[in-house]
Amino acid sequence: MHAARGAADRPSAVSGARKTRTTFALFAYGFRPFFLLAGIWAPLGVVVWVATLAGLPVPDGPLPMLRWHAHEMLMGFVGAAIIGFLLTAVPNWTGRAGFAGGPLVALVALFLAGRVALLPGSPLPIGIAAPIALAGLPGTLLLVLPGLVKAGKARLFGPPLIVLGFWVGDLLMLGDAAGCWAADTWRLGQFLSLNMALVLVGVIGGRIIPSFTLNALRKTGRPAEPRPLPGVDRAAVLSLIAVAVVDLVAPNGMAAGVVAALAAVLVALRLSRWHGLRTLGQPIVWVLHLGYAFVPLALATKAVWLLAGPAWAMHWPHLQGAGALALMILAVMTRAALGHTGRDMVAAPAIATAYVLLPLAALARAFGPSLTEDALLPLAVAGTLWLATFILFLAVYAPMLLRSRPDGKPG
Repeated sequence: MHAARGAADRPSAVSGARKTRTTFALFAYGFRPFFLLAGIWAPLGVVVWVATLAGLPVPDGPLPMLRWHAHEMLMGFVGAAIIGFLLTAVPNWTGRAGFAGGPLVALVALFLAGRVALLPGSPLPIGIAAPIALAGLPGTLLLVLPGLVKAGKARLFGPPLIVLGFWVGDLLMLGDAAGCWAADTWRLGQFLSLNMALVLVGVIGGRIIPSFTLNALRKTGRPAEPRPLPGVDRAAVLSLIAVAVVDLVAPNGMAAGVVAALAAVLVALRLSRWHGLRTLGQPIVWVLHLGYAFVPLALATKAVWLLAGPAWAMHWPHLQGAGALALMILAVMTRAALGHTGRDMVAAPAIATAYVLLPLAALARAFGPSLTEDALLPLAVAGTLWLATFILFLAVYAPMLLRSRPDGKPG
């Protein structure tokens, strides 16, 4: 996500550039294949799940269908976006060349092998499929580690360590599924990964959203610095880490509810300082604020569910996953791809539409079941909105990710 800083806010080099021959460039930079895979896996994971709910014959695989859906929305969709982020951000942070060519091809193959190994219909037993599926993120961290070590800056290790925590959640999930230990750790792992991804949103979002907002407002002649509120930034991030820790050691209890409520307040205070309402005319900016706003919404709804138990709040994980994580991923992918391919920092109308459809999908999935007795209706509405979002993303961005930069520059 931080990868978008700098290149993402530079004036486009496309305007007035000489025409260059378009070539296949999927492996020219780390964000290209993994943002494309995220855009493909997001609708695939939902289509297969909805087909199962509709009674269509979907073959069994190494994981039961509900577990496969939950796992692949995290490790397939979110995981692909995280890898694309790391492969793009680390070169920016360290000043080294981006990842491309053979190493990138190998990492894509490793990631895809994991996805295929777990697919419904895969003949592999879970004991073989799980190690294959677990290999992608460690492979990514090993690839970026030398550059981080040579940079010699301790703070750069923060996001990779968060990603490592995200992967530990996968280890708990698939280790449980493979029967590697007696304890039932699937749910603990699922929420550890969900929460560590939220911590990553908190850390990276806190760096890029105020910066991008200030840059955008300067261009309008109405610059506005974030309002001072000492200690809130650090407290908000620490509270998200606390949510992950409490959910791991004492899940579903009063302590988890209280910590979630506190985190919701701190994150909301942090967001309130960034002048999001001034960006309403710029979808490429306001979507970042909207995605971040789902963080306190998800946490507050979780707190209500754990402390009071009303039925309307029970689906809060979808506010965190389909809301905060997915919308921030969409916001950052669309922005970073524009910046790193030398295009103007303006969201296409189709993408601005996607920015609206995705939060509606999250709200329908989270709150729809409490508004109707038809159990499948809110799932159908949410699924349709979700699919439309990523169809629009792929329609606009797949050509951009597959083809070389229009300005002829590498990357």
